[in-house]
Amino acid sequence: MNVHDSERLSGLLEDAGYVRAGEAEPDVVVFNTCAVRENADNRLYGNLGHLRPVKDGHPGMQIAVGGCLAQKDRDTIVKRAPWVDVVFGTHNIGSLPALLERSRVQSEAQVEIEESLVTFPSTLPTRRESPYAAWVSISVGCNNTCTFCIVPSLRGKEKDRRPGEILAEVEALVGEGVLEVTLLGQNVNAYGSGFGALAAATDGVRDEVRALTSGGGSAFAGLLRAAGRVEGLERVRFTSPHPKDFTDDVIAAMAETPNVMPSLHMPLQSGSDAVLRAMRRSYRQERFLGIIDKVRAAIPDAAITTDIIVGFPGETDADFEETLHVVREARFASAFTFQYSKRPGTPAATMDGQLPKEVVQERYERLVALQEEISWAENKKQLGRTLEVLVAEGEGRKDGETRRLSGRAPDNRLVHFRAPDEHVRPGDMVTVEVTYAAPHHLVADGDVRSVRRTRAGDAWEARQGGGDAPKGVALGMPSIGRPAPAAAPSGPGCATGR
Repeated sequence: MNVHDSERLSGLLEDAGYVRAGEAEPDVVVFNTCAVRENADNRLYGNLGHLRPVKDGHPGMQIAVGGCLAQKDRDTIVKRAPWVDVVFGTHNIGSLPALLERSRVQSEAQVEIEESLVTFPSTLPTRRESPYAAWVSISVGCNNTCTFCIVPSLRGKEKDRRPGEILAEVEALVGEGVLEVTLLGQNVNAYGSGFGALAAATDGVRDEVRALTSGGGSAFAGLLRAAGRVEGLERVRFTSPHPKDFTDDVIAAMAETPNVMPSLHMPLQSGSDAVLRAMRRSYRQERFLGIIDKVRAAIPDAAITTDIIVGFPGETDADFEETLHVVREARFASAFTFQYSKRPGTPAATMDGQLPKEVVQERYERLVALQEEISWAENKKQLGRTLEVLVAEGEGRKDGETRRLSGRAPDNRLVHFRAPDEHVRPGDMVTVEVTYAAPHHLVADGDVRSVRRTRAGDAWEARQGGGDAPKGVALGMPSIGRPAPAAAPSGPGCATGR
């Protein structure tokens, strides 16, 4: 979600006349922040401290802080770092260029935090980092009340985007060369919970809503099937669902829609019913494993990933063993594993039974070791398989005399392969045979069996040639937890020049 918001910030700043600073000293530095874990706070204030002498030596330089941490620390950021010029929240990212200008004219910090969404982010200009794969927001906010999570209080209640707007954006992206979209929301399979307000709007919106749910299934299942009908769209993914809302019709839509990929990220958080109850997660171990079984029955080749929190307040040795049991049963392809992080303002922060660091660390290491073992074993099952890989951005790397490129298999596993003699571009498709497996990637050491040049590759090539190449802002977000193979981009924020 933060990466996609950062692409919006890039587009806004470009529209306002800013260009990528590159190696030059930037005139503007923007931090788009996360607040899920405490280390995000530490990294922000550490980076702001490092920038103070830089700003002192660069008259006129501006620093802006936005995102979830800005929403949370609205009253303290400028107090702790008075050299910050702009603070903006999750609901008003569209205000950034105006706030920068106002701060410049008035020579004082501008702090503007909206309590509710001003403009749906997808209506804002965008500078997408990839010409072949794109995020598409279907909703913002979250209606869940997990006791460890601060996100709903910062991003607000779920607000759904109208179906026609989502599909129009997908079609436009495909027209620009995009082959893969990821439908994005805090809880994607709750999509439709806000349709009451939408359906009361206009006849056109009511017709869109009825079209998605005409088969009697959920709105999200209907959206997956509708995306599957977009001509030229080869890969559809989504993140993240919630087990409590994950219905059989979504599994059927995944299995029956050819361009919906056989990959699923299904957050577990804990395998203990007692801990799930304390977390206010409205499913239990049996329900979770039942979903995994149904997905595997319908989509045998599906790669399933997850999130797990270790050391939640009150977690006993027996509770932790239940988590290990689920990991052994579910056999996740990979997992984002986290040590519980106390977030002020959440119910869990004041719960009894806060665990000592050494206990949490020991459990965390055991979990990571188990998941590494399972990930490696599951990847070894891919040996000898022939996969079509979407070539990813990057220069590749040298392994001895062999130049390698990388990409993603349909199930989202990372695949390194020997670069073929012919020119292969990011966005093109290659067919390879897996010859080696490691815990977090696969290798295809043989010759590439075929190369399929694509419109996405054409789009990437045009961007490199300067035709539609991005001049905007390189943005990212700090990775959190232990990354799965499809890790988020790293980096604290962005730097721009004007």
